[in-house]
Amino acid sequence: MAKRRSSFVCQACGAVSSRWTGRCESCGEWNTIVEEVVDGGVGGGPKTAIAAGRPAPLSSLSGESEDAARIVTGIGELDRVTGGGFVVGSALLVGGDPGIGKSTMLLQAAAALANSGKRVIYVSGEEAVAQVRLRAQRLGLADSPVLLASETNVETILATLQQGDTPHLVIIDSIQTLWTDRVESAPGTVTQVRTSAQALTRFAKKTGAAVVLVGHVTKDGQIAGPRVVEHMVDAVLYFEGDASHTFRILRGVKNRYGATDEIGVFEMTQDGLTEVGNPSALFLDQRDEDATGSAVFAGMEGTRPVLVEIQALVAPSPLGTPRRAVVGWDSSRLSMVLAVLETRCGVRIGANDIYLNVAGGLKINEPAADLAVAAALISSLTNAPLPSDAVYFGEISLSGGVRPVSHAALRLRESGKLGFASAYTGRIAKSDGSETLRLHEFSSLSELVGRIAASAPPPQEPSED
Repeated sequence: MAKRRSSFVCQACGAVSSRWTGRCESCGEWNTIVEEVVDGGVGGGPKTAIAAGRPAPLSSLSGESEDAARIVTGIGELDRVTGGGFVVGSALLVGGDPGIGKSTMLLQAAAALANSGKRVIYVSGEEAVAQVRLRAQRLGLADSPVLLASETNVETILATLQQGDTPHLVIIDSIQTLWTDRVESAPGTVTQVRTSAQALTRFAKKTGAAVVLVGHVTKDGQIAGPRVVEHMVDAVLYFEGDASHTFRILRGVKNRYGATDEIGVFEMTQDGLTEVGNPSALFLDQRDEDATGSAVFAGMEGTRPVLVEIQALVAPSPLGTPRRAVVGWDSSRLSMVLAVLETRCGVRIGANDIYLNVAGGLKINEPAADLAVAAALISSLTNAPLPSDAVYFGEISLSGGVRPVSHAALRLRESGKLGFASAYTGRIAKSDGSETLRLHEFSSLSELVGRIAASAPPPQEPSED
């Protein structure tokens, strides 16, 4: 009898080692190394002689090309993130925290396509058919002709999908629950997830069906399992949100058939997820216009301009090491802005506790928010309210300069539509200006700091009671 060979695979990053260790040398995670048998399936080596391959036809870059055929769901925000709908023969990976609304959104999309005459199959590996039906009844989708199945074996799922007409859309919820006979390991392990995703992706390419895979996320917010799964699929979407807020954000981080970093905004209601046509109005809802430390940032999410409130609080610190609490922005970026304010602008702010929050739970990644963050910090430090009808955007350099950012015209146009009258930014081209907004352009951050400090109220003298 041949000796069974084993390898030790990290369940966090997929790194393979020859022996077990308590900590993965690749990603640094503890207790993630699991022994897996590799004498069969992927990585097990051929059991019989391999036939010689056939040469593939080669072609040139020039020639006619057709646009990818798409399946439009009718849910505008979902179609926006995917680039116009699900591409025929593509595989998508959707990740998000438990209970964030992944299954609800996909069930609504499945029902919308099924009602339009498409053949849609929903395969749940975590819930029974009766549980999926209960969710459909709660959402008012019980009459939709969606075909349901509760199965975790990949071979059984593929045999089911190949029966009858080829489905237009297949939803697998979730990829971590599947297992295949080709691999001798437990469901959810790196090898099982990789092999199952490979089989379903091959089915999508071969038949032309659009396959959507739901993936769990780790404590860091990344999709659990090997990163190779994200490379195999055509698009990766993250469903973001916070339990304390009613809206959810669907963000595209990879898309071979459309723009990346596109977002779709949904609001969670008792009837399911509803689209938010104007996210800026939602993020600015209930904003205290007279409060200090509040600045409106005109940002870009993909091709969509979004206005969001940035809140800052600067308070004296009783500790030797002041606190730094950041929600919705990069903490290292905040440290850089504070260093520029201290060194280039002469603002003594580093000895204070600093709290920064992006209102509404939106996560901002672009450096154009530097100017809005700096304005909010100076406003809170000097107790000077910023103009309620002004927006801020601009990148701060280490020399203290304010650099212009891209898509200035779109930012200004969106600000004008929402009733803002002025914009504080870096030097921009005159063609990017807006006739409806007054532009205040700065070449250095110290100019903005001086303007805000000049509007601060005089310090109150202590009473002699």
